[in-house]
Parts: sequence; C-alpha cells; structure tokens
Amino acid sequence: MPTNRQVAVIGGGPAGLMAAETLAGRGARVDVYDAMPSVGRKFLLAGRGGLNLTHTEPPAQFLSRYGNRSQAVAPWLQGFDAQALCDWVHALGHDTFVGTSGRVFPTDKKAAPLLRAWLHRLRESGVVLHVRHRWLGWAENNALRFATPDGERRIRTDAVVLALGGGSWARLGSDGAWVPILQAQGVPVAALQPANCGFDVGWSEHLRTRFAGQPIKSVVLNFTDATGAPFSKQGELMLTATGLEGGLIYAASARLRDAIAETGSAVIHLDLAPGWEAAHLTQEIAHPRGARSLSSHLHSRVNIHGVKMVLLREIGSAGDFAEPARLAALIKALPVRLAAPRPLDEAISSAGGVMFEALDAHGMLRTMPGVFCAGEMLDWEAPTGGYLLTACLASGRAAGLGMLDWLGRPADGMRE
Repeated sequence: MPTNRQVAVIGGGPAGLMAAETLAGRGARVDVYDAMPSVGRKFLLAGRGGLNLTHTEPPAQFLSRYGNRSQAVAPWLQGFDAQALCDWVHALGHDTFVGTSGRVFPTDKKAAPLLRAWLHRLRESGVVLHVRHRWLGWAENNALRFATPDGERRIRTDAVVLALGGGSWARLGSDGAWVPILQAQGVPVAALQPANCGFDVGWSEHLRTRFAGQPIKSVVLNFTDATGAPFSKQGELMLTATGLEGGLIYAASARLRDAIAETGSAVIHLDLAPGWEAAHLTQEIAHPRGARSLSSHLHSRVNIHGVKMVLLREIGSAGDFAEPARLAALIKALPVRLAAPRPLDEAISSAGGVMFEALDAHGMLRTMPGVFCAGEMLDWEAPTGGYLLTACLASGRAAGLGMLDWLGRPADGMRE
C-alpha cells in the first residue's frame, strides 16, 4: 500500500470527498479541487428539504433501483451499503432515524452540520481543499490544468479521481463541461440526459395561470412502455406551469424519458380515486344530485374536488361528464400525454456519462492509466429515496480503493 503518494481528486461532491477520505485514510497525500467557491453545494441543496441519506429496503430490492446498471453498481454497494453509510454518519457524530417510508435521515434532517463534520475530519486527515479551481484537462506533459482567479495552474500528480458530477444544476457546479475533455481523449461518453425530472404537458392558459404549483395528492400513476413492462405507484404530483413534477413522476422518469425519445410522447394514466372500484364510482356518480352542481356532487359522493376536478375538466369531454360510467372510467384512468422532459439543468440528477465499458474493475479508464472516475459522471441513474447519494458515496470509496491498488503495483505492471 502506498503511504506517500500525491494524488488529486477533482470534484468536491459526495463521490469526490469520499474518494479523498478513502485515500487519505490509507496514507496518500490528497488534494481536492473544485470549480465552485465551496465544496458540497449540491449536497447542501439536496438537504434543504430534509437530507435523505439512504433507504432500509432489502438489498436485492435496493439494488434493483439502479435498473439496467444494477450489476455495475453492485460491487460499490457490496463495499459500502446502506448500513455502512449509517455507520459512517454515526462516526461523524450524527444520529439517524428511519421515516415511515423506509427512508433514512439525519436526526436533525440537515445537510450542513453533517458536511461541516465531514470536512473537519478530512482536513484533520491531511486532505487539502482547493476551491475556484476549474479543471481544463491535461497539458502536454499530462499535468492537470486548472483555471483559477490567479491564472492557469498546472499540477503533477501520481493519479487522479474525476468526480465531476453530471449535467444538472450547473449553477452548483454540475455543468457537464468535462464531457468534451474526455471525449477528446477517446473516452466513450453517453449523452447526458435529465433524470428525476418533470415533464411538459401543454396545459390550457386557465390551468397554467390559476393552478400551477398546487399538489395532486394520493393518486396512482400507471404507465406501460413499448415492451409491455408496467409501472404503477401511488404518491403525489405537483402541477407546474408547463406540466407535472414531483416524487411520483420522478420515480417513472427514466421510463417516460426513454419512451418519449422512442415515440415522441408518453401517455400516463392517473387513478384519481385509489381504492375505489369503477363500478362503485359509477353508482355514486349516478346518484341523483338534485340542484347541486356536478362539482359539488363529485366532492360529496366520491371526494373528487380541487385540483383533481380541474384535471378532469382539462382533459375530459362533455360526453365524459354526461355519462356516469365514462366519468368513472376517466377518474380511474385519466390519460395525460407527456410531450418532453424538462431541461437537463432543471433535473435533480442526470443519466448518461462515462460508459462502464471504458473502465476496468477498479474504476480506472482503460485507455488512461491512473485516471479513475466516480459518482454521477458515470453512466447510471437511480430514483430519489437515498439511492443516488448511497451510490455516489460508494462509488467514491471504490475509486479510492481502486487507485490505492493501482499505485501499489510494481512499476512494470499496468502503470505507465
């Protein structure tokens, strides 16, 4: 094991900081470089509404959240799973609790105290942070190039971990500017795409101006893709001026995004009355309403009101409202056509990135010995719920360990 190697980590998000911790903890001298004035900015934003650290569901189900990249992510999680993440938080002096949905949070639900404790421990271990250092690529002698307020710097290191994030939230540092740099080196990079994102629908002016920003509570989103694979989940949505967003649609966003890319649109069906049978709905709707308006009748008989009624009016026809059976069918399966995902910079996270085929088993680029990649800049994605943060931290640890292994090999091994 190396004890005095000088290594660099580029990117001060969770993956980069975990790589730095792993390296410094085993004797390497570590410098972390970040383009922003401070590190962990997206981490802090993620914790603004309550920092969701990870999830308590069984390992096999947890792993399935990474879709077709589950097998690539599996080795990361074998080394640093949900329980290991909780133990790591506890070692930083913070307690955790499990919410009703199985999600795990710090007791105070805040990101800032946790980040402060982490940075303190990193500095104590010898990690040096360099902010306002934007990576520009490599110089002719393979030195790392950085743009700084004082001009360009060139740094020589024994190895480097790239943990530059994806392409969402550019103002926090994840701007995807690294993509052409690596492509110029012949590294295959899948196009960055929005993940955990909202979608455009094209509402009427009435809905846009009067109801944008209102939640749609307790609905079931149903969707079937071109292969016949079904998706069904209950939760909440948010009406926006352009369409829909919120945790429920984020959970289906990868399928919806891919369907739109293939066919130009995707149709979801919203069950506005979970737990009601269509026949029972029809019977209640058909009940004589006397002088009451239809809106009042639906509110009192089947608890359809507010934004749900607005959606029915937006999408339904006069014929639907004239026949109880048709109206019941519409309530149970309201079709909403999604035209496009929202722009990448608005997404919570991104898909695409450095392809796993470009990496060896230790996370090192096959064509660039000594260059390792970690975190969201790799070609994987996951829904919200703690899966993103867990895998980012786990991948940073894996990259750090991979670098240590490579640095410790004889000079006539893989190294150049």
